[in-house]
Amino acid sequence: MTATTHHPRVPCITAWSAEQSETGPLVQCPGGGIAYADETTGDRDDRGVLWQRAPSAPGQGAPQFAAVHSARQRQVMGELLCQVCAGPADQNDDDGTLWLLQDRRTDWPGWPQGMDVTEPPICVHCLPIAIRACPALRESHAAIRAFTAPIVGIRGTLYTPSPTGPVAAGVSVVDFDNPDIRWVLAHQLIRTLHQAVVLN
Repeated sequence: MTATTHHPRVPCITAWSAEQSETGPLVQCPGGGIAYADETTGDRDDRGVLWQRAPSAPGQGAPQFAAVHSARQRQVMGELLCQVCAGPADQNDDDGTLWLLQDRRTDWPGWPQGMDVTEPPICVHCLPIAIRACPALRESHAAIRAFTAPIVGIRGTLYTPSPTGPVAAGVSVVDFDNPDIRWVLAHQLIRTLHQAVVLN
């Protein structure tokens, strides 16, 4: 994670303009699902999920604060690292892990209990950096502690079969046990917040 070494005000999960994602070429698998025509072992995770290819060039070009670098999001979310500095997220045995989300506590009673999130956790030091860098968080934000937050699925582009090859059908959120996951090009890991408490 070299982005934060040279660009401390840019969250490590932020994509840079030189990091244009590479989508294809995709082909249909004989048994159903999608694959890269020139697929390598590094294109899938240990669950067999196909991931979007994303070149790594942090610090090159301009930061795209509205875009997330899929490989870095996958790493920090998978390891519960801070979304800004890629160091350890703030965690303790009594309260769980610290998260910073848009404040949507009016969406349902008990928010954000049971909420699926693509935003990785955060450390206390990086809270103000994330708020300044993210336009959505500048509008509203809530610091949250979640005692557990298991990885449950992925967010990505869902494809459908056609006579000429896979056709993108839109962005979808898919659990790992959903058979449609064979047709999704993953962009982000998802965790679900449990025993979650809003701190502010």
